[in-house]
Amino acid sequence: MKKRVGILTSGGDCPGLNATIRGVAKALYARFGENVEIVGILNGYHGLITGEYKEMCEDDFRGILTLGGTILGTKRTPFKLMRVVEEDKIDKVAAMKKTYKDAKLDCLLCLGGNGTHKTANLLSQEGLNIIGLPKTIDNDIYGTDVTFGFHTAVDIATEVIDRIHTTAGSHSRVMCIEIMGNKAGWLTLYSGIAGGADIILLPEQPYDIDRVCAAVERRARKGSNFSIIAVAEGAINTEEARMKRKEWMAKRAEAGYGVTATNRIAAAVQKKTGMETRVCIPGHMQRGGSPSAYDRVLATEFGSYAAKLVEVERYGVTVAMVNNRVVANRLEDIAGKTRNIPEGCELLTVAPAETLKIKTSRCVMQRGVFAFMLQNEPPDEPPKPSESTDEPPEELDSFWGGS
Repeated sequence: MKKRVGILTSGGDCPGLNATIRGVAKALYARFGENVEIVGILNGYHGLITGEYKEMCEDDFRGILTLGGTILGTKRTPFKLMRVVEEDKIDKVAAMKKTYKDAKLDCLLCLGGNGTHKTANLLSQEGLNIIGLPKTIDNDIYGTDVTFGFHTAVDIATEVIDRIHTTAGSHSRVMCIEIMGNKAGWLTLYSGIAGGADIILLPEQPYDIDRVCAAVERRARKGSNFSIIAVAEGAINTEEARMKRKEWMAKRAEAGYGVTATNRIAAAVQKKTGMETRVCIPGHMQRGGSPSAYDRVLATEFGSYAAKLVEVERYGVTVAMVNNRVVANRLEDIAGKTRNIPEGCELLTVAPAETLKIKTSRCVMQRGVFAFMLQNEPPDEPPKPSESTDEPPEELDSFWGGS
């Protein structure tokens, strides 16, 4: 009897989605031969709700390893609305279960980030056979050391910072570069260090604008005619940290600086330091284009492992990389959790030359980089394999030859 496997991509796109789809498909055809049928769900969970899907063949998966975006299309379908019946009178959960049944699926693979995994867990609890695959440029999915798409985004953001250096130096300016990352600062931290940013502002730690300006002025006194500030889009200041999200969002809107803090930071730096300041927002460029060599390998590895999970019929899990080993975590263990930068993160102490103790935050100087880091609520630690990470079954161990 043929195995029918559904695949969908949900949430924001990123490099590596097509590479993962290809990895899944090639491994399924290698394992099942003619005894597998792959069904593509179009436009993420929206397509699962509305019944948009198509049967695919081997030719559909050729030539997509280097292709950015997703051949299946994607839409954002917020998890918080999944059980809400809106004006269209559609019971979304019932509709998704109906499409799964109508398409005669044996299992469904859901490629996406945190929201996607929450809905995947919901569907698993509703009795569907679900396997998740971790996609996000934010690298913030709980229980995995890395997600596909992240390293490509790091490369892109790093190139932006590299290129900004020359214009900043030529014009003697402070440049504030806004890097994607709303709740977790991994992308800003990696690209900020790789690109040689002078100040890095992360969501995990509210910043003090006076300390930012002092760091800029300190560089100027030492002879630097420019500074590069890498700002995560989710960065907030110490005053906002004492407010509810709705309150500080309303305050930002009233001030007219936009949703993120970057423009306000630039204005404050220019006013307090007297140095000409500009803002650069690479935005969705960080999510576009061909995946890096690293992400192509990672996506293929994740996809191939997911196909093995299908073969051994292990569902209700998501693929993960833990300690350089591909494993499967239970969806119920990781759904709804965010992997933030932990205070003991090695990157924060790569080459500490000086630690400045401040009342409101801690600045760690790394090769001239000031990273305003975690101090308030302790972040969730990624699960250790021996604790909350499921060990793969024996068949998977032998398939991958251990580590």
